Amino acid sequence: MDRKYRLILGAAALAAAAPALSYVPRGDEPVAVPRAIKQGVDFVYVDPDMSNVARRHQRPQNWLQRILNLDFSGGRRGAPNILFAQLGRGLQQYQMSYGRLPQTKVPAGPVLKRGSTGKRVQLLRERLGLYPGGGYDEQLFQAVASYQTVHGIGPADGVAGKGTIASLNRGSAYYMRRIAINLERAYRLPSVRTFDRYVVVDSGAAEAYLFDRDRIVDGMKVVVGAPKTKTPMIAVIMRNAKANPYWNVPPELVRSLTAKKVGEMGLGYFKSFHYEVLSDWGPNAQIVDPKTINWKAIATGRKEPTMRVRQLPGPWNSMRNMKFEMPNDYGIYLHDTPHDELFAKNDRWLSNGCIRLQDYRRFATWVFGRVPQPTSPVEQTFQLPRPVPVYLTYLTVEPSNNGVVFRPDPYGWDALAMPQMFGPNRVASSEDSPLNRG
Repeated sequence: MDRKYRLILGAAALAAAAPALSYVPRGDEPVAVPRAIKQGVDFVYVDPDMSNVARRHQRPQNWLQRILNLDFSGGRRGAPNILFAQLGRGLQQYQMSYGRLPQTKVPAGPVLKRGSTGKRVQLLRERLGLYPGGGYDEQLFQAVASYQTVHGIGPADGVAGKGTIASLNRGSAYYMRRIAINLERAYRLPSVRTFDRYVVVDSGAAEAYLFDRDRIVDGMKVVVGAPKTKTPMIAVIMRNAKANPYWNVPPELVRSLTAKKVGEMGLGYFKSFHYEVLSDWGPNAQIVDPKTINWKAIATGRKEPTMRVRQLPGPWNSMRNMKFEMPNDYGIYLHDTPHDELFAKNDRWLSNGCIRLQDYRRFATWVFGRVPQPTSPVEQTFQLPRPVPVYLTYLTVEPSNNGVVFRPDPYGWDALAMPQMFGPNRVASSEDSPLNRG
């Protein structure tokens, strides 16, 4: 790619900044990303085999203005991938529409709606580029509703409440920076012709996309990490899947949950919830009788849970039928789930960090060419015919026919990235979330 177009550079492969974790029994739950690693733009883990992932370079001081000057009308020219090109065009369209409007401030006050009059209505009309002198008429109603749709303020009811006024008062520069942050994230996704096939999981949308030769050929809803247990941004390679997987309970949950349940329900808890106890975490661990364990000592912290507790395969299992493994430092993987009802929700930021697939059979068919058929009801590993790169990213702006549409920032990573990219005076508060109503 020509140097003059390299405006938003480098996937920061932070494997060097994130030292490999020494092995500790942790079970099938994610490990928190260290606080020293700032999320929001960079991948925190890049598989050593993914040597094509570029590294960060210093940006020119006027890079935002230069991206506005690029010609994206011809498609991907000057862009590493289609998403970057689409967001680049979206940024330009946003600058041409909302970026050129007067940045008039509208004071806080009562809700403004059809029939409202007064100074604040006149300022609102000015802010949205309408002629002065009218009231809250149909033209203003439509302008407010359109603004709400683009900026992710719901419902888009044409009523200028607290959230809408606060959004308008942030100004177009704030939203152009949010697009730029997402351009940075898009740059880290595979360039054209890098891979034949790859997976992108977008934690910002709670969606997964399957790419074949740089085209999305399928997609599905996913459940991703909750705001307190975020799914990290990583680039990794999926190498195998396990049918009828066990769920290994992390030691901290053995202490805080399992031992507590044994105290409440007795040893019958293990049979009722399909658990078994193994002697240790080694490959030759033996099944042991739960009654030989001092569960009370574990519950009170007087004894460390050195044994392994695992849930047997079956419809009750947290990973249900299949687990797709992609070795990484943070214990993140994709898996089936017994809770299909969650995919009907708009709020799918619910997991402990791993990714629950809406349709594991469709995903497995794409990965393997068919759904692997286990030959027994116990855990069985299937190697992928070809390893598949997986990118876990976080996008809060999506391209649209008329530019872009802003989405919520459930992890607060836009707010975190703002000062990283634009300096300490460009800090976005929690109030900047488009989740604010009205």
